[in-house]
Amino acid sequence: MTKIIEPMTKGSIVKHMIYFALPLLLGNLFQQLYNTVDSLIVGNFLGSSALAAVSSSGSLIFMLIGFLSGISSGAGVIISRYFGAEDIKNVHRAVHTTVAFGIVAGLLMTAAGVLMSPQILIWMGTPESVMGESVIYLQIYFSGSFGFVLYNIFVGILQAIGDSRHPLYYLIISSVINVVLDILFIRVYHTGVGGAALATVISQAVSAILCMIQLICTKGSHKLQIKEIKFNRNILGQIIRIGLPSGVQNSIIAFANIIVQSYINAFGEMAMAGYGAYSKIEGFGFLPINSFTMAMTTFVGQNLGAKKIERTKKGARFGILITIGLAELIGVFVYLFAPQLIAAFDSTPEVIRFGVEKAQTAALFYCLLAFSHSVASILRGAGKAMVPMIIMMCCWCVIRVTFLAVTIPLTHSMQMVYIVYPLTWGLSSLAFLFCYKKVNWLGQP
Repeated sequence: MTKIIEPMTKGSIVKHMIYFALPLLLGNLFQQLYNTVDSLIVGNFLGSSALAAVSSSGSLIFMLIGFLSGISSGAGVIISRYFGAEDIKNVHRAVHTTVAFGIVAGLLMTAAGVLMSPQILIWMGTPESVMGESVIYLQIYFSGSFGFVLYNIFVGILQAIGDSRHPLYYLIISSVINVVLDILFIRVYHTGVGGAALATVISQAVSAILCMIQLICTKGSHKLQIKEIKFNRNILGQIIRIGLPSGVQNSIIAFANIIVQSYINAFGEMAMAGYGAYSKIEGFGFLPINSFTMAMTTFVGQNLGAKKIERTKKGARFGILITIGLAELIGVFVYLFAPQLIAAFDSTPEVIRFGVEKAQTAALFYCLLAFSHSVASILRGAGKAMVPMIIMMCCWCVIRVTFLAVTIPLTHSMQMVYIVYPLTWGLSSLAFLFCYKKVNWLGQP
């Protein structure tokens, strides 16, 4: 019998946040291993050109996945509020509406990803030398994206009711499968970058199936019943109203990053590989921060659902402080050990140089990125998804792209790509500070 999950509306705030965030951290760590193991094995066994092909695919993958993840985050807020209010009937409706949405979205994403990949890679200015491998990687990846979408939907449901342990267990299993298949396909059967994508697809499908079984077998109010999967118009409207801004925000930021990637591509394969290796390191470094921001969204959603305003404020303050502190510690570590970290992906001196330059420009400003994500997660948990959407679109899209469009033609320097990130993190932090102080974010959505 599955243990009933205790809501985050009672007991120690610090204990709830840490106990929820720690499994998330480990789970995110294993999820990050999906793409990172691909890059490590590809970079060491297939070379810099293949690593560049895989790295150039990241922004496009996030553009399509980010939209659906944003929508599912809206579902998580709705479920967490009903769960906090102990409204079992609406928890049931929200769960099944969310799964119905995931099924439709997964099918659409599979078709869109496979069909659009070649043309978008052309728009990104992907070098001809890596175009073929990039297309292969993306099309195989997106052909199996149905499992990835459903996995994220199922995990969002579990996290909304405060269960971060079971997703961790399933990610450990799927990550081991991913590593074994990567080595088998690339090292033994010599399938190239396509093998790396196929390994990811198979491991993601396994984790989705395990999560589905957990939801079917649970005794809680979030139990999944296959025959009950259908849309509830009222719930779907709430999910879209809260989730659509986050989805649009994620997609537009990812689209802006595709434009940034096109500038990186213009500097050649070594720049692409070095920047891609740094991106993997940053992804690992930011896992603790992402874990706490996800915990903050669930905590805020549940406690506002239970109308515990002061408890919500205390949890928000604790979350902001711990994420900023963790981010700066991680930033210092990345700054100091950047050469060794980049070399783990590719020992080519020029690749290391590009990666280290990026790391030592941005790493000490991780605290600004952490603050922006913290306040954004609080606002989303409160149902105020429009605010972070507007701020991030302005700072991380419009200003970022405009800055590069002006400075790159004038300087022809990769350094402009490096500094635009801490610059826009700082601007968004100022905007979020104002909103956190002035906006009635605890009001009803």
